Amino acid sequence: MELAGKKIILGLSGGIACYKAAELARLLGKAGASVQVAMTDAATHFMTTVTMQALTGKPVFTDQWDGRIANNMAHIDLSREADAILIAPCSADFMFKLAHGACDDLLSTLCLARPAGLPLLVAPAMNVEMWQNPATQRNAARLKEDGIRIMGPGAGEQACGETGLGRMLEPEQLLEEVIASFQPKVLSGKRILLTAGPTFEPIDPVRGITNLSSGKMGFAIARAAREAGAQVTLVTGPTGLQTPYGVTRIDVQTAQQMQDAVLKQVSGQDVFIAVAAVADWRVVGASEQKLKKDAAGTPPQLQLAPNPDILAAVAALPQRPYCVGFAAESENLAQYGEEKRRRKNVPLLVGNIGHQTFGRDDNELTLFEDSGQTTLPRADKQALARQLVVAIARRI
Repeated sequence: MELAGKKIILGLSGGIACYKAAELARLLGKAGASVQVAMTDAATHFMTTVTMQALTGKPVFTDQWDGRIANNMAHIDLSREADAILIAPCSADFMFKLAHGACDDLLSTLCLARPAGLPLLVAPAMNVEMWQNPATQRNAARLKEDGIRIMGPGAGEQACGETGLGRMLEPEQLLEEVIASFQPKVLSGKRILLTAGPTFEPIDPVRGITNLSSGKMGFAIARAAREAGAQVTLVTGPTGLQTPYGVTRIDVQTAQQMQDAVLKQVSGQDVFIAVAAVADWRVVGASEQKLKKDAAGTPPQLQLAPNPDILAAVAALPQRPYCVGFAAESENLAQYGEEKRRRKNVPLLVGNIGHQTFGRDDNELTLFEDSGQTTLPRADKQALARQLVVAIARRI
């Protein structure tokens, strides 16, 4: 569990987005965190304390004079026990309080009294005009200057019927951000470009050449790189996976489209990670109409041509980024992995046994480089992705 042992104070200020806080509390608990809820009086008009207590298993605090704390200092004791404070939703009024050091209730006093270095994360939630108001933008800028992490807001339809920026991020996105806040920023300021998923080479409008890659490893690495502080661009083949929050995604279908997208984005990148399982061949003269079987069932004669080698093309650039390749083999990984690394002329190649990882949530990786081979034992793909990101950071 990614938040095992972490103690999170989940603060709710007034707003209709309080309904999302219930699911957020559940997800934080599922990730292993111990969640203590504190609510403003306004928040209790949108969400009951009973609901939040039921979801967290802990009594909810709303009053700064709450006598359940022996010394009657909930604002001190709660913050001293926490690993992070998360305000979700954070209203325009509560942003003002944080920006100006106002503390007229338990939650604002708790935030002001938090120890130096204790992370404070806020998820704004308000009407689009309220978010765009210069006063709110000044407060947001001040919070960033003070080291407070602002998550969002998102854009879309709002409860008031208007559309635009101001929606609180979804609980799953906020969970990612909380987890990210605990990850070491080993790639801070770096730009990372990577590919993920399979490619699809059309035979006709309904058939094609593809493979069993799910894209899970590539998406996990994109998320891990972003958690580590990098600016991440993900070029992905066809997959139904959700884009990691904060990652720029470019969707493609064929190997040629993937190479075109990579070469368009590669300038100025610090690292290129070629995780995608790119089809080696494409069909020459793919049919514009569905190929039909004749009476005898004779299969069509397909002419294949090699696809571009994206990793080799990037590795051959005069001003190339640090290049990391991937190899999915079915046998002789140690031999084929090192041969591929030398053939592609890259400093680091990551190998695995493809049929033992495609579509699964776990993996085992072998790192090939000039100094030899290193194995990352089988583990959850997200955990492996974080290990790989740290390994790359050390090498650059």
